[in-house]
Amino acid sequence: MINPIYTPAPARYDSGMKYRRCGRSGILLPEISLGLWHNFGDVNPLSDSMAMLHYAFDHGITHFDLANNYGPSYGSAEETFGIVMEKSFAPYRDELFISTKAGYDMWPGPYGNWGSRKYLMASLDQSLRRMKLDYVDLYYSHRFDPETPLEETLQALVDIVRQGKALYVGISRWPAEAARKAYSYLAERDVRCLIYQGRYNMLDRADEAGGIISEAADNGVGYIAFSPLAQGLLTDRYLNGIPEDSRIALGGHLKSNSLTPGLLESVRKLNGLAAERGQSLAEMALAWILRDRKVTSVIVGASSTSQLQRNLSALESPAFSDDELQIIDSTNP
Repeated sequence: MINPIYTPAPARYDSGMKYRRCGRSGILLPEISLGLWHNFGDVNPLSDSMAMLHYAFDHGITHFDLANNYGPSYGSAEETFGIVMEKSFAPYRDELFISTKAGYDMWPGPYGNWGSRKYLMASLDQSLRRMKLDYVDLYYSHRFDPETPLEETLQALVDIVRQGKALYVGISRWPAEAARKAYSYLAERDVRCLIYQGRYNMLDRADEAGGIISEAADNGVGYIAFSPLAQGLLTDRYLNGIPEDSRIALGGHLKSNSLTPGLLESVRKLNGLAAERGQSLAEMALAWILRDRKVTSVIVGASSTSQLQRNLSALESPAFSDDELQIIDSTNP
């Protein structure tokens, strides 16, 4: 084994992080979790990725959220995490809650996508090798597959738990009716769904309006929000136009037609409210999600330790007044 190069902060659980119970389970998750979707792939310096992971754990973030194709390139975020696991985190494995997923494109051919038993099981085996783990704490079906029988996908999750390759299972971005069936199927087989992962922020409230969040709570399932800053729209990044180095300008998932005049007006209004509260827009956006106790945790991304530090400031947010919530509701697209 490689000699550890890292000793975590002794006060990591006294640094201000708060933990919430995940549905009706024994698991407590940090209110802010770190996602490795971007900035942890093989195109990024390993030293930067390692610094962010160390900083996160030093400040009470115990949950790291990955997926098989996170990078870029595909699989490289898990490989990065595996290096850090081996060099730094191995002595502290039992303090960590590590999740990964499969459901989107990963390898060529008919068996590297969607929700078949073959894909889910093969992908997890690959993920474990990349991350240098014997098991993950949580394994997700990353998206609902309308073609594969629902029972096949869910039974694969059940069997993965029974094989000891995951302690818990979850679903991500499943439609409401399929999610209800998943909760029932898994509970009947004594492998309850631990958590639902969905996109949720001040500009996208579909999971709230569609009952996804309430349905999860009613079934004893946690809810974890991704894209809490709407890929940067809920920051000061675009208040004065589109920067040359932004995700929109670089042609990423966020497209230029996303930033309509009406949306920009809403974001500026939200930014003004955040300033009145003594916060950045990003801090207020994270705090707004966490105002709902049905939300277990929020997944943030980071490109630097300083950005992660700013996100963690949301934990010190003052409560929202009714007037402030009305202003925020008035900006809902």
